[in-house]
Amino acid sequence: MNFDISGAGIYFKIPTGIPILGDFMITETLVVSWIVMALITGLCIWLTRDLKVENISRRQAVAELLVEQATNLVRNNTGGTKFDKLIPFVAALFTTSVVSNLISLTGLRSPTADLSTEAAWAVVVFIMITANKIKAGGILGYLKGFTTPIPVMTPFNVLSELATPISMACRHFGNILSGVVINGLIYAALALASSALLGWLPGALGDVLGSIPILSVGIPAIASVYFDWFSGFMQAFIFSMLTIMYIANAAEG
Repeated sequence: MNFDISGAGIYFKIPTGIPILGDFMITETLVVSWIVMALITGLCIWLTRDLKVENISRRQAVAELLVEQATNLVRNNTGGTKFDKLIPFVAALFTTSVVSNLISLTGLRSPTADLSTEAAWAVVVFIMITANKIKAGGILGYLKGFTTPIPVMTPFNVLSELATPISMACRHFGNILSGVVINGLIYAALALASSALLGWLPGALGDVLGSIPILSVGIPAIASVYFDWFSGFMQAFIFSMLTIMYIANAAEG
């Protein structure tokens, strides 16, 4: 059984005509990311149909519960309503991360197993952190912060600032990719074990049964409980929590 961990596949390329930019590649990550966005958009539209003030439906109750949980997540970690503007962003970030992580259960490659996905999220968060720091202390105050406690620390403070988005992206990416690789190795190993155990049967029976990865059915689900479900939710939660804390700390100066 072949097991490929070379990365997301490239479906086709669109020439840009600009040598510096090269070709625009339509990759598996890009396609599945759009599928994730379509799923989330469809779910939001379905949950928010026919909203009422009284005699609400179960669907609306679920929608209100999700909004309440997102609100509590932000408010409980920022100490009030000052950062309510972050609620839609954090909710979208968490939902996209969870769906992207769990979509691998359908056989599709998770977009979060590609570093470019987390890197894009981390860059957005880094811009928001920087904007809040500048808003809190001004441009001069932001630049002066790199010289504290003493000017000689400036290079280290700059590296520390740049390490924030890098660490956020790599932590999420590393955990999701490791789960994809480990699950893939388990499937491949069980397929080989099936061939070795059943292939010794004589004649056509051994040829047929040896080609069927019987042991791959059911057993990998145990590993999937951790690598797909638990780890998927945890990484989405951690990324969202770090986003809230970094932005809140930046705004408070």
